[in-house]
Amino acid sequence: MRRLPAIPTYFLISAVAGLMFSAMSMVSTIYRVQVVELNPLQLILVGTVLEAAYFLGEIPTGVVADAYSRKLSLIIGYVMIGLGFVVEGLFPTFGMVLLAQVIWGVGATFLSGATSAWIAGEIGEERLTSVMIRGGQIGRIASILGIIFGMTVGAAFNLGLTFVLSGLGMLLLGVLLIFVMPETNFIPAAADERDTWGKLAQTFRSGATVVRTSSLLQLIFAIELFFGLSAEGIDRLSEAHLLEDFTWPTIIVLQPIIWLGLIQIANSLLGIGVTEWLRRKVPEQDDGKTLRAMQALTSVFILAIIAFAFATDFKLGVLSYMVLAQARGGAVALYNPWVTKQIEPQVRATVLSMWGQMNAIGQMIGGPLVGALATVTTLPLGYASTALLLLPVPFLFEVIRKRKHR
Repeated sequence: MRRLPAIPTYFLISAVAGLMFSAMSMVSTIYRVQVVELNPLQLILVGTVLEAAYFLGEIPTGVVADAYSRKLSLIIGYVMIGLGFVVEGLFPTFGMVLLAQVIWGVGATFLSGATSAWIAGEIGEERLTSVMIRGGQIGRIASILGIIFGMTVGAAFNLGLTFVLSGLGMLLLGVLLIFVMPETNFIPAAADERDTWGKLAQTFRSGATVVRTSSLLQLIFAIELFFGLSAEGIDRLSEAHLLEDFTWPTIIVLQPIIWLGLIQIANSLLGIGVTEWLRRKVPEQDDGKTLRAMQALTSVFILAIIAFAFATDFKLGVLSYMVLAQARGGAVALYNPWVTKQIEPQVRATVLSMWGQMNAIGQMIGGPLVGALATVTTLPLGYASTALLLLPVPFLFEVIRKRKHR
């Protein structure tokens, strides 16, 4: 099979991964609440185990991507994620759900850092933001199809089958990359170095030194920690809040999975427009405008979390939920490529992995606290606490902007 150019390959990855992941995500909360019967704290613990696996595997897998092959790292990652999805779909018990998180959490570490580092190495930094935003838009379009696929299979057959089929799709993507993915601008470690851990340790030390000697990267890592502290509560409790704390419309009688699917489709369509608007309005090389945009989007994100947490009307709840999703998605669309460009290419995958690990630390700390609060008090109160955990982020963006201006 013929190799594809780097950019079409990146878009292919964005499309297939977006489709399969959104199909699984479409049913995940309903599956865990209605089939596995998890409470808010257990929902959070599922994510905590996922992040613990991510944390433990993040550094080694990032170093492997720098020292050996970023292509190999992506292939392993998608195969493991697929296996994790299949395990969760086949065995609807709390223990097996946790095991599935370990499998696909470790798989996700093979993708973290490696994907951005690979595409940056293949195409250079000048087009990086534009290509990554375009890839995100393609992923969103594919996610719409994934949502339709997920809610159709979940409603017509069963929720677990959606997990299984999504997992098989991820597995096939990993296999396909063996044949079509190029890797032309990466020089791996010499063959005689691959039998020892010396190269791995050296690459990690280089990455750690870069972070330790850069005040900018230290601020970026602090931002990622706060994003992580809040993320688990938002990711695990948003749909549970919609399912349990709102009175759904009775004018049109639809299954909850259909309602959630329609909301996610609307979010995806809006997200395509928001990211395209940002791509045109925020110049790639203008750090000042990029930082101001990320600061504004994060502030809107915080306000929308509070509005969603305490909304009592279904329409207001859905509106605030969609606003927070768009603000979060827009910030991420700008933030990820911007961070990638702040790191030296030689240690880019390793430092990005360490950056991802900081997010995992935040999730492991913040997730159980938010879940316990939501279980002991109310789900809306626990959800609202995530906004407090995000409050320092706009101020840190302002500090970075002023330093770069000077």
